[in-house]
Amino acid sequence: MSGLDGELPGLGELLTNAHVLALPMVTRFRGITVREAMLLEGPHGWTEFSPFLEYGDDEAAAWLAGAIDFGWRAAPSSRRDAVRVNATVPAVDPDEVPAVLARFPGCRTAKVKVAGADQTLSQDVARVAAVREELGPEGRIRVDANAGWSVDAAERAIHALAPFDLEYIEQPCESVDELAEIRERIAYLDVPIAADESVRKASDPLAVAEAGAADLLIVKAQPLGGIHRVLDLTARTGLPVVVSSALETSVGLAMGVHLAAAVEGLDYDCGLGTAALLAADVTDTPLLPVDGLIPVRRVVPDARLLAGGAASPERRDWWIERLARCLDVLSVPRPAE
Repeated sequence: MSGLDGELPGLGELLTNAHVLALPMVTRFRGITVREAMLLEGPHGWTEFSPFLEYGDDEAAAWLAGAIDFGWRAAPSSRRDAVRVNATVPAVDPDEVPAVLARFPGCRTAKVKVAGADQTLSQDVARVAAVREELGPEGRIRVDANAGWSVDAAERAIHALAPFDLEYIEQPCESVDELAEIRERIAYLDVPIAADESVRKASDPLAVAEAGAADLLIVKAQPLGGIHRVLDLTARTGLPVVVSSALETSVGLAMGVHLAAAVEGLDYDCGLGTAALLAADVTDTPLLPVDGLIPVRRVVPDARLLAGGAASPERRDWWIERLARCLDVLSVPRPAE
């Protein structure tokens, strides 16, 4: 499962220079206003363990594998020294869209969140229309439903959104079978289907490709167990990929940027500009887009910002206990994939 080589570091080694943070968001995103994360320092540099709070230990253990992979194993060789990234537009009102896009200077692509439980289709359409107006006809728009629609609802929504010239639609439905069905239903509209949750939350990450249920894959370094495991998975699928973030600090984003730098073919802008959604970060030089690009580099957190963003003692204890449980999960031998 982990894709790690050699022995795992022990709990004491992981905690030698561990910091638990609670960082405010610029706007509510994915239902949260404060992002909690744990930073660790390995022999190859700083890394991040930040599964979302609601995830169970089995799922969160993959995130720990990703953190260990980046901190305790050398990153693969880079094929590029910078990565082009997209803007990310949360479920905001249309009049807020210009301010959101302004946080992503030079980005030619925007990913727009749709299908929220507290949003209607007409609100989604209005938001995407505002993004199209702001980007102009040459801009690229992709929408992310986070598996929020049934197949019938997805069909209606894609019909309503297709006039805005979508680059692709990400995870319109939950299951692989549903993705395959909606992909067949809308084939004539020429709107590609991207799979995210069907890859990173699946017991078999290859199933979506084997079922012909997606045109491309969204891959995230930390949730999928690390850079090396993702590169192996994507090579086996043969599908194009978009490297995206999991709302990490700049330390965690560096992991995704190194993954994107190592991908052989990178035809799409990557979802790695999300440091712009944080009101505070762990470095004075965060991985923010400049001219639509993010450089390939590791991030060293600033001691002052680590102290300023430190979580409460209770939350620190919670994360340490979670780390220990996830390390136990990784320590149990798993069948080879």
